[in-house]
Amino acid sequence: MGRITVIGNSVVDVMARPVTPAVFQTGSAAIRETKLTFGGDALNEAVVLSRFGKSVRLISRIGRDEAGARILSFLKDNGVSAEDMIVDPGTATSVNIVLIDEKGERYFLTDPDSSQRRLAKEDVLGKLRRPRDERPENAQPHDARLQDAEQKEARMPQDADIVSFASIFVSTALDIPAMTEIFRRIREKPGRILAADMTKAKRGERFDDIKCFLPYIDFLFPNEAEIALLTGESDPYRNAELLNEAGVRCAVIKRGGRGCLIRTREELYEIPACPVPACVDTTGAGDAFAAGFLWALSEGMPLKECGRFACAAASCAVEHTGATDGIRSLKKPMERYRNQFR
Repeated sequence: MGRITVIGNSVVDVMARPVTPAVFQTGSAAIRETKLTFGGDALNEAVVLSRFGKSVRLISRIGRDEAGARILSFLKDNGVSAEDMIVDPGTATSVNIVLIDEKGERYFLTDPDSSQRRLAKEDVLGKLRRPRDERPENAQPHDARLQDAEQKEARMPQDADIVSFASIFVSTALDIPAMTEIFRRIREKPGRILAADMTKAKRGERFDDIKCFLPYIDFLFPNEAEIALLTGESDPYRNAELLNEAGVRCAVIKRGGRGCLIRTREELYEIPACPVPACVDTTGAGDAFAAGFLWALSEGMPLKECGRFACAAASCAVEHTGATDGIRSLKKPMERYRNQFR
């Protein structure tokens, strides 16, 4: 299984560390590092998978602006196919401010009207995004403002062996019926694997609300807080069981410094995290985990080893500022995996 499509958000991150609440009283503060990087859960997964040697396509929405152009250049430099990216001249590319504290935990400032909140069902399933009667005033048939939004159809690639929907609850344009339709269409191809990740529910969604699409998902990667917010249960073992009962083939609950919990109806594994000399920045650690898990899965590794390699990949990610800067190739995560678990 070598062909992977990742669906979700792509952003530019402006990062600063270490930041403390005192800056809001003092008005300014000295920090050790500022950095402009690229992020978004889908972009992070796609880039890490490409650096691991996989053939990866990314479906995401950006604006026709400088930040969007930088994202496209970054994807090209990292071998990720951007032919299915939606470039929307009417939306600003998301630029997030990321404040990182002394422990490596991060806090985000985001624009709710920017591109990461605008990914829609049509962007994934392949319909025209701008009806011809809604074209900009005075636009001509070959106007550059229409090139991406009208002439090019985004499509969910039919040849993908694995599809990862990295951004459940990120885009307000993707409600539960839309996600259900996307997941149903993805699973129409026999043998295709659907994985999904999520952020915290933003509109009061509960576990019962998402049960309609859970049976389509083979692998779900929530962290402890995200799934607890949905179910109202604090026990990760119970939450994994609830996901299995709702139809998820394999629940993989990320537990940060405690590793992960993997549960199917037949198997249960608790995988410890890989120790690191220093946790600099946890941004993108969960995305690196998901990418590591999917890489191992695509290589035919058993579930337990997928979890172990995922933990190794996540541990490499937190040693550097930025979501993908800690993983440049397969070499370092593989060495850590072998040293820790083999």
